[in-house]
Amino acid sequence: MAIPENLKYTKEHEWMLIEGETATIGITNYAQGELGDVVFVDIDANLKELVAGEKFGVIEAVKTVSELYAPCSGKVLEINTELNGMPDRVNRDPYGAGWMIKVEITNPAELDNLLDSTGYGALIGD
Repeated sequence: MAIPENLKYTKEHEWMLIEGETATIGITNYAQGELGDVVFVDIDANLKELVAGEKFGVIEAVKTVSELYAPCSGKVLEINTELNGMPDRVNRDPYGAGWMIKVEITNPAELDNLLDSTGYGALIGD
């Protein structure tokens, strides 16, 4: 399984693309595969702030429901509302069109707690 090297990862299977002070967040290809067919992504449209390690939403699949955890603290800039009508984007393109939320990073030191692609690969046994 290809694990993009330009991303950071959590042990809860979220990924982050960091571009300056902005982070795009989603779930990994491994996570979507374990969940199965995603049927619903629930992120509060009024969400303003993320706190590292705290729940920011829920993803529902045919097999199970799983909580989404913030990999960093930040001010919410954008939520991928296209997932409301097309949650299967998470399965088809987890690192692209299946992204979930964009934030302005407020505590860059938290990024030191994330895994690189090698560390994430070891976590999932890849």
